[in-house]
Amino acid sequence: MTAASFNADLARLQSAGDVSGSQSASSQATQPDGMIWPEPLPLPDELPPVQTFDFELLPEALRPWVSDISHRMQCPPDFSAVGAVVALSSLIGARAVVQPKARDDWTVTPNLWGAVVGRPGVMKSPALAQVLAPLHRLEAEATECWQAEHQQWRIDAKLAELQAEHNQKAAKAAASKDPAKARQLLEQAETAEAPPEPGARRFIANDATVEKLGELLERHPWGLLSFRDELYGLLRDMDKQGQEGARAFYLQGYDGDKAYTFDRIGRGTVRIPRVCLALLGGIQPGRIQSYVRDAVSGSSADDGLLQRFGLLVWPDITREFKLVDEWPNTPARMQAWSVFERLSCLPAEEGRQQVWHFSVTAQASFARWLEPFETEIRGDELHPALVSHLSKYRKLVPALALVFALVDTPESGQVIHERELLRALSWADYLRTHAERLYAAAVRPATLTASTLLSKIKAGRLTGQDGARLHQFAPRHVAVKGWAGLTSSDDVRKAADLLADYGWLLKLVPEANPLGGRPPGEVYWVHPAALEGRA
Repeated sequence: MTAASFNADLARLQSAGDVSGSQSASSQATQPDGMIWPEPLPLPDELPPVQTFDFELLPEALRPWVSDISHRMQCPPDFSAVGAVVALSSLIGARAVVQPKARDDWTVTPNLWGAVVGRPGVMKSPALAQVLAPLHRLEAEATECWQAEHQQWRIDAKLAELQAEHNQKAAKAAASKDPAKARQLLEQAETAEAPPEPGARRFIANDATVEKLGELLERHPWGLLSFRDELYGLLRDMDKQGQEGARAFYLQGYDGDKAYTFDRIGRGTVRIPRVCLALLGGIQPGRIQSYVRDAVSGSSADDGLLQRFGLLVWPDITREFKLVDEWPNTPARMQAWSVFERLSCLPAEEGRQQVWHFSVTAQASFARWLEPFETEIRGDELHPALVSHLSKYRKLVPALALVFALVDTPESGQVIHERELLRALSWADYLRTHAERLYAAAVRPATLTASTLLSKIKAGRLTGQDGARLHQFAPRHVAVKGWAGLTSSDDVRKAADLLADYGWLLKLVPEANPLGGRPPGEVYWVHPAALEGRA
């Protein structure tokens, strides 16, 4: 399309009053070349509001520690709170379970999945590192003990080898004189086995393949924490062709009580009696929005994997920053770390699994919550993706109640009291607001992508091949840039149409190509206010 034809179409539309969002002349801005634009309107909020974190949600033993971390780092307490709860759930794993019904054998394993959403630089990773420090210390101590055990094992293994060699030599000497004695010595040499090699106890797996993770869980059937500082890489890796088995493994690991068998050429057969995984990591808003759109569009990601991140938080970030240079709260840290040490020593032998139940009052409260909750998610009012997410609260609520009971009231005779259940239900209310923010990318994707496109235009990122800013563009010009949520011409078109509705762009659809052939398609002209970066 030539500049002359574009200006002709623009003049035609303006004269016909067909400019999106046109207002009175007093509110119009004039461009130097004479084109008249309406004053653009602000876009609607792209993210629904979320509840702020209340420290009363945490068990008493963790509150001062989490508060101290968020205060010193000047980051939302949501990050460290979620990290701490998920880390503790990984220590419990399948060692303790809860039966949410009084007479039913429905059993919940309290391994939890959590994710913290925030843009770069908001202290997601440092906050998670602080709450994972107790696990790293436990793993370091376990490694130190393993080194001493392994040294003793090497001596015992060498001694068994020497004993076998001695028996073989003795059998060879006795073969001609006493065949019976030689046979006995050979049998002893053949049946002599070295003691099993000890393995160091692991608490965290960071960047393991699913096969290696399976080997770790074979040695740790009671549970592990899989931690990824950037969850997006893990999620996208499992979307690739050929990774269907990895997705199935993680999906089963969420349940925490199912067996799994790997059959691989070269590796043989690996039988895992129980796949119990807690999962934790961070992710950026643009990437999680892109993944949500895929996860609800019928792609390979639409299998409920994302919905299993029940402890997903996307808090608001305040612009105010206060420099805090204080020593860590040592008593608070010692109190919290002692909880980690205690839970790491829960019995881990078959037949000794703790089975917890609700008290009478807690059981009644759970029933009062569950019935209307189930009624709501079986209706048609909520988006299917949000329904799938909320349905996992059947596990989340009793699992959280069990974690809180094991932290604050471990001597209660394996009974979860109403206080712990009410705290878990308060978490469900708080987390639901964050889930609604998450799935807003599916419910109203155009608002989110329109905001992204407008921010890129204002920042001067909409440029041509020569690096100059574009005053007009076709959807394909944006799609090739690969911005989150704007990777196809159709996505760009939807976002641009919404910006046109609010006056930030002017959409022109030429009636015909003056040079003949295929019509050029729609073109969007950018409001001067966006080019100047004004609100």
